[in-house]
Amino acid sequence: MQQLPDLSRILHHIRWALVGAIALRAYAPERLTQDVDIIIHARDEQVARAAFTAAGYRIDNPLPISRFTAHSQDETGYSIDVLASNEPWLDETLAQPVYDCAGFPVLARQFLILMKLQAGRAQDIADITRLLRRTDHTERSIARTTVATYAPDLIDDFDALVVLTDLEFGTGSSAAT
Repeated sequence: MQQLPDLSRILHHIRWALVGAIALRAYAPERLTQDVDIIIHARDEQVARAAFTAAGYRIDNPLPISRFTAHSQDETGYSIDVLASNEPWLDETLAQPVYDCAGFPVLARQFLILMKLQAGRAQDIADITRLLRRTDHTERSIARTTVATYAPDLIDDFDALVVLTDLEFGTGSSAAT
């Protein structure tokens, strides 16, 4: 298991959750990565920037997918990609996170699937199949409802990924339709 910096200490009262490769360890075998991806509410962005700066991190804006990246001073630790979002579901899921094996908050599976489906990059699609691989009918139905509610234009893509996951891993489960 990859060791992360103590983000709870750094971010104090800011609600946050893991959303990238490390978040998968709450649901599937961990995928190695060079950075830590977290999500916060957009209204907390400036406070989070200040908190990382006070903790000795250097802040920059390298990627269009994140609002900022915090780098440790010695550059030996993980960089922290911070996604600041105003998604309508964010408050609810940050208030009720799932916790990974190390006790870090992680978005609920259905919202990780939604975010990765919206991102649409090759690794995100692969991550979705990993997230779907060990789900039952109920979990898939919850994920499908979440996609239908917040990104209805992506429901066909979700359904196709369910079928592909079952074909690849032979789970035999099917999504609620």
